Amino acid sequence: MSRQLEEEVARKVKLQKLTDAGIDPYPAKFERTHKLVELGAGFEELEKNKTIVRAAGRIRAFRGHGGLTFATIEDGSGALQIAMHKDVMGADDYEFWVSCLDLGDFIGIEGNVFATKRGEKTIDVKKMTMLSKALLPLPEKWHGLTDTEVRYRKRYLDLISNPEVRDIFKKRSIIVKTIRDFLDAEGFMEVETPILQPLAGGAAAKPFVTHHNALNFDMYLRIAPELYLKRLIVGGFEKVFEVARCFRNEGIDHSHNPEFTQVEFYWAYADYDDLMKLTEQMLAAILAKVNDGSLKLVHEGTELDFNAPFARVSFHNIVLEKTGIDIDKTNTEEKLRDEIKKRGLRVDIGNAFGFGETAEALYKEYCRNTIIQPTFLTDYPVAMIPLAKRCKDDRSKVATFQLVAKGVELCKAYNELNDPTDQAERMLEQDALRERGAEEAQMTDNDFIEALSYGMPPTAGFGMGIDRLAVFLTGVHSVKETILFPTLRPEIRES
Repeated sequence: MSRQLEEEVARKVKLQKLTDAGIDPYPAKFERTHKLVELGAGFEELEKNKTIVRAAGRIRAFRGHGGLTFATIEDGSGALQIAMHKDVMGADDYEFWVSCLDLGDFIGIEGNVFATKRGEKTIDVKKMTMLSKALLPLPEKWHGLTDTEVRYRKRYLDLISNPEVRDIFKKRSIIVKTIRDFLDAEGFMEVETPILQPLAGGAAAKPFVTHHNALNFDMYLRIAPELYLKRLIVGGFEKVFEVARCFRNEGIDHSHNPEFTQVEFYWAYADYDDLMKLTEQMLAAILAKVNDGSLKLVHEGTELDFNAPFARVSFHNIVLEKTGIDIDKTNTEEKLRDEIKKRGLRVDIGNAFGFGETAEALYKEYCRNTIIQPTFLTDYPVAMIPLAKRCKDDRSKVATFQLVAKGVELCKAYNELNDPTDQAERMLEQDALRERGAEEAQMTDNDFIEALSYGMPPTAGFGMGIDRLAVFLTGVHSVKETILFPTLRPEIRES
């Protein structure tokens, strides 16, 4: 019998001992007077007044000394030592509970606080309650849980074993709350739009397809909330945002997960210059909350300075600088492919369809990773973003920007296309690319075009991935570290 199985058997024996004694090992409720951190903070007064306290937590350490046993328990606020004295609990209760407890058990305790000879704050247990008997052992204390695959699959064990992981998700929660608070203060209204959609639109991505049985037609998990949020601008709202769960049927790597969270907001009567300023302000607010007020942070050895104003560079100029190709002159798919081949550039364009996807592949191969400090990359070619409004002084470009730092695209924003005729033509161009095999090309949404035909005011829109931003602000490498339950390949279990 393996050591693991032996321990499972031993724990079940203890479970039976509890039930035989008439003790419910999984009660529904326990009344606490204090969280553990509160006991530590108010210790002197509680000790002076000999206050009876009730606390609860998971046993994380356990050490016996004859008639005295110490344990460390942990709740969501912190950890504290408890002491079980035979003379205080009574010999029978003491022997019973010491023989029934294991690491990982949740217990409730009642007693007074005192300081040990070494000055450690401790609860002197007078009464013990089993709250949840753990039937499986926790990962080893000294080695913890280090296997990355297991950490992601069994996140609950990861959170138990690695306190720094809990800190990551506490920071992520602060990030989302700060974004909400910031946008609320700026007059934006939070809304919800459909996740199940009849057409997948609002971004260049391959969607997940599902089927609605009652209506008997296929639907798509949304790839972005954009087209619905802009319908709300048509309807008369002027500032709306959504913290949106989105789904894209794409590969998995350190910066992509098929299921992810982003915030999108839309602002009537504003343009992308306004959005750049607002982006700088919002990031300053976020860093103030999670980075001790500093607008500089170190990510994997690189210091990034988020002090405004961020640098700005046009898409045209960075491609010209890094590849020597002037995309204003090589402005068709055929010309661009010929120029890439002529210059001997190694770009995977086998699955790129159209000028936009070819230019995107070129940029990702030679340009993106060269951008280290936070930089607004502006004014993309029209073919790359079919939902963005053309630049007033150059109709071949769209008024757009992406914020890039250390080769990672943190957000995308642009002046929204509100000309229904231009929008219809560009969606038809996307349809043509789909017929050629471009799986990420957008679908024509006639209902959206009809909505635009009723009139949408000048509007600027913004989208930012929460998971990627959290990567930067928590100092980790992969979005899997900032998503509680990332998508993984199904585990193969032995029969």
